[in-house]
Amino acid sequence: MDCNEARPLLDANADHELTPPQSRDVQRHIESCESCRRESEMVRAMKGAVRSANYYRAPDELRARIMAALPSTEPARPERVMRESEAQQEPGARQRKGWRDWLRLPELPKLPKGGGFGPLAGEGAGGSMSGTAGGRWQQSTAWRGGLALAFCALVAAGVAVTLHRTGEPLPLVDELVASHVRAQLSGHDIDVVSSDQHTVKPWFNGKLDYAPPVEDLAASGFPLAGGRLDYVGHRRVAVLTYRHAKHVIDVYVFPEDDRSAGKPGPALVRDGYAVARWRDDGMMWWAVTDAAPESLTALQTALTARLHGGEPGAPYSGS
Repeated sequence: MDCNEARPLLDANADHELTPPQSRDVQRHIESCESCRRESEMVRAMKGAVRSANYYRAPDELRARIMAALPSTEPARPERVMRESEAQQEPGARQRKGWRDWLRLPELPKLPKGGGFGPLAGEGAGGSMSGTAGGRWQQSTAWRGGLALAFCALVAAGVAVTLHRTGEPLPLVDELVASHVRAQLSGHDIDVVSSDQHTVKPWFNGKLDYAPPVEDLAASGFPLAGGRLDYVGHRRVAVLTYRHAKHVIDVYVFPEDDRSAGKPGPALVRDGYAVARWRDDGMMWWAVTDAAPESLTALQTALTARLHGGEPGAPYSGS
């Protein structure tokens, strides 16, 4: 194990989250590498400082206010019989408890005397069904059940539409954005610093189980700055770092047949960061930046041209 393999695992090693074989390999490398040993000590010192920080207990008044603001956890209790006095009250006068209040269901309309709804409730041409409490209870239960089912269907449809629009489970998008931000904050966003694609591409040999394509797009306004290894989607991935004006663009390259690679789809904006994703040349590409989303469109166009033997277009001047 070398530095590039060990450093992404130092955090997990300090938290005892690695498997025994991984932990053993990382520890052996730390013992033989002065640079990684110092970084490991810094990680452990930071975690120790956080754990030893003073703990301030929230006052009881604050706890009481928070508990009072939480929704009721009282289990749902269907009303067995609507009392005559309740049925005569104006809509909205009664306070509903349990799941009906949580769902904000509208008040049920007043039932006509006799409890029937025409022929469906037993009302014939010459008479009406007896207005028993049992009949009213069945009708109110049907209303509640129908409204609850409709609400659940709307929630499920909303979730399905959201996932369909993004084309990707939210955790992977969030993980990529977090990886990009962490790299910028740590100052360790590049492992191999070079604008030469013939230097960056061989650097990944032996570190990954695939060979990511590497192209310099300086002619289109996106010079290659280098590359690094990262751990995203439960696997090691290649990250190509490009510069554009004063912005950094991280391009994550997955094999397209990997189950962690995700799927292509429209561009996204997450926490102020633009995210683009597309499939090309046997790879799944993800690009993340704090620049304008249009810059990722221009980068994708230039990269596609180079991958297919074409010449990149004119330099992109947007920000």
